[in-house]
Amino acid sequence: MSIIRSDHDQPDADSASESTTRSPAPVQVVRPLVMRLHFYAGLFIAPFLIVAAISGGLYAIAPTAEQWVYRDVLHTDSSGPAAPLAEQVQMAQSVVPDLQVDAVRPAAATGQTTRVLFADPSLGPSERMTVFIDPVTATSKGTEVAYGSSGSLPMRTWISQLHRNLHLGEPGRIYSELAASWLWVIALGGLVLWVIRYRSVRRSKGSAPLLTIDRTSTGRNRTLNWHGAVGAWIVVGLVFLSATGLTWSRYAGENISDLRQSLSWTTPAMDSSLNPVSVGPAESGHHGHGGADHVAVAADQQILTRNVDAVGSVLSTARAAGVTGAVEATIPSDAETAMVVSQVRTPWQLETNSVAIDPATETIVDASEFSEWPLAAKLSSWGIALHMGLLFGLANQLVLLAVAVGLVSLCVRGYLMWWKRRPTRGRQGLVLARAPRRGALRKIHPAIAIAVIVAAVLVGWFIPLLGISLLAFVLIDTAIGFYLRDRGRRTPPVSTSITTKGA
Repeated sequence: MSIIRSDHDQPDADSASESTTRSPAPVQVVRPLVMRLHFYAGLFIAPFLIVAAISGGLYAIAPTAEQWVYRDVLHTDSSGPAAPLAEQVQMAQSVVPDLQVDAVRPAAATGQTTRVLFADPSLGPSERMTVFIDPVTATSKGTEVAYGSSGSLPMRTWISQLHRNLHLGEPGRIYSELAASWLWVIALGGLVLWVIRYRSVRRSKGSAPLLTIDRTSTGRNRTLNWHGAVGAWIVVGLVFLSATGLTWSRYAGENISDLRQSLSWTTPAMDSSLNPVSVGPAESGHHGHGGADHVAVAADQQILTRNVDAVGSVLSTARAAGVTGAVEATIPSDAETAMVVSQVRTPWQLETNSVAIDPATETIVDASEFSEWPLAAKLSSWGIALHMGLLFGLANQLVLLAVAVGLVSLCVRGYLMWWKRRPTRGRQGLVLARAPRRGALRKIHPAIAIAVIVAAVLVGWFIPLLGISLLAFVLIDTAIGFYLRDRGRRTPPVSTSITTKGA
């Protein structure tokens, strides 16, 4: 695969078989067009890809690094039976008495701590103050800010935001969406060019490497071989990262969400509301009469205390219903909301089931079983977990890291090929290599050209940053073409009599 392949105008001597005169008709149509698109996209988008790859590589291994960096709060050496979960939550409440408890994640295995999460108005969106409790001694191990449903701690959160928006807020998300929008185009375009080259070389020489390096090649051709072979190995990973990355993006992500909604591919929603008839007299009295604020606060505190006391029995009900392993249980402070127990994503766990339970009666009021989700919703859940390095644990993270390193090497080797291709004889100053020849679209059949344009418009509409940047490439390239044509017309031809006189 060729991220920035700039050896297109004049093939090397040992690559002469790539000449389009020997290529079949479909190749003559596809190759020049893909070549020019691939060149310009790689040239201008590669810096974004490099940043995304480096930050993404760090993010891939962040879950494992987090376990080591925060080992003091995440793990405990205590042994013995665990204290009642309500007692653990109450201990956490004593650590941060001014905050309201929001949820609890019981220790899922021996040596792990229980996380008690609190809503904190001073924190940012999706952030919660977390108190880590030793489940055996019911003592605090410390506090940290946790982010999102993954419960990432500050280091992983910082890396995540770096990968997402470079810590620039919403405007910074444009960088990551631009990279994700073009990554699949560059990857697939490069694969097409590499396969065409492979077939051409194999026809002329009888054999050619597709997934390995031609060790007989030298110079720029050797760089090209490394570039193409590495790209062929990781192309599936690049397309996967592009597709899953777009689901989190601002503009394309909205279109993807609308499409999933229209096709009923979304994750089924679970109703956690309770029928007011099922609540006790203290709770119903709070909503029917007490107009004073202190009465409302007292009633809410009473409900919250009841829910904290019931969290252990609610979890037992959830586990009996199949919601096992690492879970998070919400602890509402109102009488109209059930406690929701959901499985937390852990390595090698393919299902994430949830149940809503009435804490007063310990009855299940609704459930979301992963087996009943639409296939698209399942694939989306698996894809996101795989992208985050959570689905298959350390193995998942190492593969993502390898893909990130491979992508950086592709970009670097692409620029290196472009630099090595520049003309140097008789030139002074900075001279850059030429782009692939223009006019590829004009040389194909009008019907095919119209189909290509329509496809580009549709894809550009669905993935807006791809469409806008592609239009910018076309306008800039057209302007450069007119400029060069006008300059060529105004430049007088060199008279042959001058050289004759000099001789």
